[in-house]
Amino acid sequence: MEPRVLLAVLLLACLGLVLTQEGRSPRQRVRNGRGELRRRGRKGLARQQGADMPVRRKTLPLNDNDHAGAAIFLDSYRTVQEMESSYNILPGKKGACQYRGISMFDKAVWSPKPCITCLCASGKVVCDEVTCPRLRCPITIRPPGECCPICAELVPNDPGEPDDETEGGDPQTKEEPGKVLSKEDHYEEEKRLQKKDEEQKRRRKEKKLEAKRQRKLLEEKRQEMERQEKEEEEKQMPEEENLHEEDKRLQEEEQRLREEAEEVAALEEKRRRMEEQRRQEEERRLEQEAEQRRLLMSLEDAMESDSKEVEEEEEEEEEEVRLRGDVFEMLPQPSVEIEIQPLPAPCEEHTERAGPSLPTGCIISDIAVTCENAKLSSIPPLSIPELKELSLEGNAIAMVPTGAFNGIPNLERINLGKNKLTSAGVDPQAFKNLIHLRRLYLDGNLLERIPSDLPPSLEELKVNENKLRGIDEGLLDDLANLVTLELEGNMLSEGTVDPSAFQSLQQLSYLRLGRNHFRTIPQGLPPSLLELHLENNLIEEISEMAFNQTTNLNVVVLRNNKLDETRIAPLAWINHRNLESIDLSHNKLYQVPSFLPRSLVHLVLVGNQIERIPGYVFAHMDPGIEYLYLSFNKLDNEGIDPISFFGAFHSLTELFLDHNQLTTVPLGISEMRKLHFLRLNDNKISNFEEESICDPLSNEDSSLVILRLENNFINMRNISPTSFSCIISYSSVVLKPQKIK
Repeated sequence: MEPRVLLAVLLLACLGLVLTQEGRSPRQRVRNGRGELRRRGRKGLARQQGADMPVRRKTLPLNDNDHAGAAIFLDSYRTVQEMESSYNILPGKKGACQYRGISMFDKAVWSPKPCITCLCASGKVVCDEVTCPRLRCPITIRPPGECCPICAELVPNDPGEPDDETEGGDPQTKEEPGKVLSKEDHYEEEKRLQKKDEEQKRRRKEKKLEAKRQRKLLEEKRQEMERQEKEEEEKQMPEEENLHEEDKRLQEEEQRLREEAEEVAALEEKRRRMEEQRRQEEERRLEQEAEQRRLLMSLEDAMESDSKEVEEEEEEEEEEVRLRGDVFEMLPQPSVEIEIQPLPAPCEEHTERAGPSLPTGCIISDIAVTCENAKLSSIPPLSIPELKELSLEGNAIAMVPTGAFNGIPNLERINLGKNKLTSAGVDPQAFKNLIHLRRLYLDGNLLERIPSDLPPSLEELKVNENKLRGIDEGLLDDLANLVTLELEGNMLSEGTVDPSAFQSLQQLSYLRLGRNHFRTIPQGLPPSLLELHLENNLIEEISEMAFNQTTNLNVVVLRNNKLDETRIAPLAWINHRNLESIDLSHNKLYQVPSFLPRSLVHLVLVGNQIERIPGYVFAHMDPGIEYLYLSFNKLDNEGIDPISFFGAFHSLTELFLDHNQLTTVPLGISEMRKLHFLRLNDNKISNFEEESICDPLSNEDSSLVILRLENNFINMRNISPTSFSCIISYSSVVLKPQKIK
């Protein structure tokens, strides 16, 4: 009876596994059918709309019995110091999520656990769990790092893996690195490779036949075992039961044969696709080798003609061209000789290219030539029509003559930064014929004006750290496609920049004018502008008309200027519906400015002399301010009214009040339901009330992830045991060290 009982147990186990896999909920199957989540980066800090914070009901102080809960939080927030945001980083637009105290960008994708993928979609967190497909194979294995098992191959050889004979190569046919090959040697090499491929195909075919024979033997052995089991069962079971079992066995055998046939067909289809792919790769490799031979032959012809010209003129020294990967290196030698390295495999990232001679220190890779810090005094003459990028940064180039780029007309990016270019040395027609040029970098030179006749295709122009003294009318009129313009570190001012200089830039989105001499906001800014950077200027006033035309502005940076709240016009930006981030740090403000934009989300006021936060100053904002940085000011408790944060209780996520003169925790902190980061360190707080952080009348847990109170005058022995009862983990609270009076 033992074989029959064993067979019955195995059948029941298989039936239970099938029912378990087929019984998944429709909701889970729908989740598993979703497409792959896409990721989209977003500059700045993410908005945290609708994010759910982890909730853990804990209203008693930490003791020995609470050690397990604290350990769970420590494991989740063991990198909590890295989660603190910096007020120097400007956030992006709205729509971000909050997941376990961490800000996630809108459309951000992350994996909190193996085989689980989460997406931040319009402020909501959606997670998908990988569900493994049902496998119909006798043996399954789980590869390292994979979520689901796969079918194990019965045959040890894999068509995708190289044979032992092909991995090491044929030692008799390896070419020495410095050996010079003739054309006949190349043809002999091709024949040898073809014979070697035929031998490999024959071996693979023999291995397949051997695998088929092994499968057939296994099948016969299995059939023999089943026959023996059947004979024993027939001896012990009645005739009717034997007929029933025989019918059931035949059905199972038929089902198994169908499944095996499907698996064999799938394997054959997979092998066929792999063979087709390998054949295509072989064809590409042969085409690549033929192309390389043609390039080498053209190089030989070019070198022969150059050698004849050198002998006739007797003025130039002969050169040796040596190919090394994707780099051309020129070495002076007394004779002209071509040294050929073995052809690379088709999977290499860079292919060899024959081309003109390059100066010492220059390299060519794919479609780019780099001559950075190569001690060049002029632009090297190049003739590579397919070249897309040229970098000459860090040299001593002083002139760009007409026709300097005639041999490389398809350039899309030129970097001439950190040279010695002057306005007189740049010919007006130097860049005009580069109709594909999109990026031009001229940082760190001696230019006094922006080069004229730049191509209309230009999308990014950088002329930072020069000696620009002004921008004349019409100078930028042809750059209708310009998106980014950077002119930082020059000598520009509102008196030297024509009011209509930027009006023709219909696509301009990013304008950087920092480290200049502006006293007011430049006039004539285009309506398309999204970001305006005017840090480190001399701006004293923001007039009512300053941002009249730039209704799409999203970020304004005005730090390190001379602004005070009385010189900001009430209607300067209050009606802007897209202005979300303003940086007014390191100015001369004595209180938080009124009439801030309605759409404001991020406000930086660090390093001013602010003594007061007026009441209702944030009440008109929609949806509400989220990031407020007031570090390094002169705030005390008399300067913060009970209604100072009115309108921000439901929205504030980060509040920095460190390095001020507060003596107690400001009123209203316990009412901020979405507050994640609170800095009160380096103040004069000595009286810490029980209800300062946690509302004793509320049973809700606080959303605080970081609370910093160090470097105050708090006597930690006098803190009530319930002062931090609403905080999920006490490791979020930083109390040490404290000052001594």
